[in-house]
Amino acid sequence: MTAQILRGGPLATRIREEIAESIHRLTKMGGEQPSLATVLVGHHPAAEAYRNSIVKTLTRVEIHHRPVDLPAETDPTQFLANIQALNGDPRVTGVLVLMPLPDHLPSDLVLEHLSPLKDVDGITPTNAGRLHMGLPSLRPSTPQGGIELLDHYNIPIASARAVVIGRSNVVGHPLASLLMQRHATVTVCHRQTVDLGSICREADLLAVAAGHPGLVGPEMVKPEAVVLDFGVNVVDGRIVGDVDYDGVRQAAAAITPVPGG
Repeated sequence: MTAQILRGGPLATRIREEIAESIHRLTKMGGEQPSLATVLVGHHPAAEAYRNSIVKTLTRVEIHHRPVDLPAETDPTQFLANIQALNGDPRVTGVLVLMPLPDHLPSDLVLEHLSPLKDVDGITPTNAGRLHMGLPSLRPSTPQGGIELLDHYNIPIASARAVVIGRSNVVGHPLASLLMQRHATVTVCHRQTVDLGSICREADLLAVAAGHPGLVGPEMVKPEAVVLDFGVNVVDGRIVGDVDYDGVRQAAAAITPVPGG
């Protein structure tokens, strides 16, 4: 059996068309063209690859991009000053801080000080709390994209047994909440999980966002499973996911490619 390939291209095309139409209406009514600032501290291949994909999308829908590149040695005071400047700049609609940050910059600097109104990743306590309570909020784009992809391919979520590998505030935690809001039964796994393979083999929906290339192999996937690979890793100059794509596509019912999912 070869898995159905869940490509994001057709869905992305539809969403880009909707965004472009919305921006046209906004500017026609006298509104400002939206602008997204991305903040990168130092150099991190996976983060840079993610930014490149963002820039391509923004260009297609005519959203202005403001790159903010800070040296790896930026201290917490300097970093916080940049965040606060973006918070107060009326020309900036949204802010996305690319992770991971260098070890000397705690993520709390972003969580506690980024304006919830500009928090497009939905990671501030205000947006994360509203999401987990099922209230309207800015939802993290990556897990929300996974939900949209399942809906696009008419893959049922309600009553499904879902396993999420990874508990980050950007993907794992919010994805678990979004799946539970759609009535899936969710198990969240992480690096301390014992016998990960046996848990994964119970999953109807297996979502992997661990930042570990090749973490999930075909022996960890049941034949009926749908596998969502959120991993973005750079290995030997190539972007790969957290799933052994060539192996798992022979075992699962459906899988997202990386890149392209």
